[in-house]
Order: sequence, then structure tokens, then C-alpha cells
Amino acid sequence: MGDFFGGILTLLAFLAVLGGVFFLVYGLWEAILRRFLMEAKELEERSTLKAMRKIMLRRMAVINRKFIWPRYERSITKRITNAGGLDGLTPEEFMALQELSTVGFFLFGWMLLHFLRNSMHIEIGYSWLAAFTLFGLVFPGIWLRDQVVKRHFKITRELPYNLDLLTLSVEAGLDFQAAVDTVVKKGRQGPLSGEFSMMLREMRMGKTRQEALRAMSDRVGLPALSQFIGALIQADRMGTSLGKVLRIQSTQLRIERTQRAEKLANEAPVKMLFPLIACIFPTVFLILFGPIVFQFIYGGGGV
Repeated sequence: MGDFFGGILTLLAFLAVLGGVFFLVYGLWEAILRRFLMEAKELEERSTLKAMRKIMLRRMAVINRKFIWPRYERSITKRITNAGGLDGLTPEEFMALQELSTVGFFLFGWMLLHFLRNSMHIEIGYSWLAAFTLFGLVFPGIWLRDQVVKRHFKITRELPYNLDLLTLSVEAGLDFQAAVDTVVKKGRQGPLSGEFSMMLREMRMGKTRQEALRAMSDRVGLPALSQFIGALIQADRMGTSLGKVLRIQSTQLRIERTQRAEKLANEAPVKMLFPLIACIFPTVFLILFGPIVFQFIYGGGGV
């Protein structure tokens, strides 16, 4: 009889625990997960995981808004703008990325250190944990800088062709706004075409040509484009023929592109020197002289 009642009590305890887990999961679903999924659908993202990541960053950004300092906000805003906006990423959300990255790299470094100490029996100091944490803090900044560099590279590739098309359109008799519209419609599609399109929208909303050009220069932050825009603004002020200025700038850009290609070609042998010395030469020497050294050591020892 005691075993029977013991079994009943065990079953009841199991059902109570199961019910508690069920209601806990149901409560989390109702309070958090369902709301997250509804907001994810409102974002209209292809990936639900990506949408939920955005929602998490938004939640953390609300808290970070109270602690962000103005200088950091201005710097991150400028870099995000130079990178093309990054789907509306804000400085507060970028700070949340830094926080998540710091915690993630800290946990990864802690697990790696414990694995090496306990499983591999390798003594490693906890200063490496601080290095992992510091790298997690700066990693989002490295990623953001790479996004800016990639966008600048794409704009540099598009600039000569689109500038030639703009020059031909102006020399054919179109005014500047119509010529830019032609570049947007028939030029190479990419970040530069998007910037020209945004400039057109600003001009149609009432901005002057100089204001729209300066805003474009500030958004991109590329020296070559800023130089080109400065020449256009100067020509507009002095009343110089726009076609001549565009032709000069187009020729100058092509010369600079050729010089940059020659510079990279001249740097290639120097950049190949380290891989040759560190990787290829030792392998070649090992293949050529390895059998000779082996026979000299072991063959000579057997004589």
C-alpha cells in the first residue's frame, strides 16, 4: 500500500512540475514571444530571425538612449550615414550591438579558457579573457569601418562611368537636373546612383543645387566625390560652363584611376614577398632537401 501511495505522489509531483513548465512557457509566449513575432511581421523582413534581432536591438536602444553621450552619437551617426544607412541603424542600436558583442566574446573566451585548462591541460592566463572582451567591444566598430570602405570602393568604381554619362548629357543640351535624372535611369546602378536619386529628391523638394550637392558630399564622405562636388559648386558660383568643368573632372578621374591601378600593380610584388618567404619557400626547401637530409641522418647512422 505504501508503494502505491508513493507512486501516486510521484505521479502527482511529475504532473505538477509538467504543468508549471507548461504555464511558464505559455506565459513567456503570451508576454514576449507572440509580441516579438507580431512586430517581426510588421517589419516585413524575409527572415524572421533578422526581424527579431532588429526588435531586440530596438528594445536595448530604448535603454541606451539614457546613457549615450553626444560626441559618440555624432561620430557613429556620421559613420552609419557614410556606410549608406545600414537599414536605419541608429547609434543607440549600434551601442546595443557593442554590448551584445562584448558579452558574446566574453562568454566565448571564458569557455575556451576553461576548455584549454581542464581538457587540454594548457595553462593560460586570464588576461586573454580581457583581450577577448576588448575585441568584442571594438569588433562592431571594425565591421562598421569595413562597411564604409566597401561602399566607398563601389562608388569609386561607379564614378568615372556615371560622370562620363553626366558630361555627355550636359554637353547634349540637358540642364543639370535632367542630366542627373538620366544618370539615375541609365547609369550603373549602385550606391552612387542612389545618392544621385536622393539629391534629385532634395532639389525637387526646394533645396538649391549647392545645398543638395553639399548634403550628398557629407553623406558619402569620399574625398574623390567631395573634390568633384566642390568643383561643381565653384563653377556654379563663378558662372563657368558646366560641360567644360565636367569634362575636366571626368578626365582627371580617369587619370587618377589609371595611376591607382599602376600603384596597386607596383605594390603587388612587395605584398607577395611575405607569403613567398613564410609559406612557399619553406615548403619548396622541405620537398627538395628533406629526402637528402633524411638520408644523410639515418642512412649515415646505419653505416
